[in-house]
Amino acid sequence: MNQAEVTKLMSQLRIAIRPRHRNLKNIDGPEGRLLKLRKTVTALVKHERIELNYQRADEARAYAERLISDAIRNGDRHKPTMEMADYWLLEKQLVHKLFKVLAPRFEEYKVSATRMYKAPKEYPGWYRKRAVLELRGNPYPALLPNPANNRNLLHNLLMDEAKKDYRREKYAEIAAQIVPGSAPVETPVVEETTANEPPKKAQPSA
Repeated sequence: MNQAEVTKLMSQLRIAIRPRHRNLKNIDGPEGRLLKLRKTVTALVKHERIELNYQRADEARAYAERLISDAIRNGDRHKPTMEMADYWLLEKQLVHKLFKVLAPRFEEYKVSATRMYKAPKEYPGWYRKRAVLELRGNPYPALLPNPANNRNLLHNLLMDEAKKDYRREKYAEIAAQIVPGSAPVETPVVEETTANEPPKKAQPSA
C-alpha cells in the first residue's frame, strides 16, 4: 500500500494541528485529562458555543473536528465510528444530533466545522488565556460584526458626507497655498425652502 492509499484511510482535518506542548495537567492523570476533553467535546456538540481555557479549547477542537468528519464520511452504520461517538459524547442523545443534524449541516462545507476566537482579557484580575469555541451555523449572534452591512446606516452616511466636506475644505486651502493670491474656494450655500414657498430670486446689484 503506497502513501497515497494510506491517506484515504482516515479523514483529513481542515484545521492546523500545531506540534506544541499543551499545559493540560490533571490530578487524576491521563484518564482525568481525557475525561476533561470528553466533557468539552460533549458540551460543544450540545451547546454549539462554549468559552474555556485556550489550551483546552485548542486540543478539544481537533477531536471534535475528527468526530464530525468521520460521521460525515462513514455515517451511522459504521461500527467504529459509532463506537467513537459513543466514547466522546457522554450524553447519548447527542449521538443522534451528531449524525442527523451536524453531519448533514457540514456535509457540503469546504472549511472547518468549528471556529475558535481568543476571548477578551478579564480586567481587573489575573489574565488567563481564554477562548471561545463554536460550531459553524449555530443559532447564536455572530461574535464579530459584519461591517459590510453597516454602510447604509444613517450615522455612517452622515459621517461620510462630513468627511467629504472636510476634504473639500482642506483641498481648497492647499490650492490657495500653491497658487499665490488665490482665495479659498467656497462652496455655494443653498437656502432651504418649504414645499409651498417658491425659492427666492437673487436681487440685482445696484
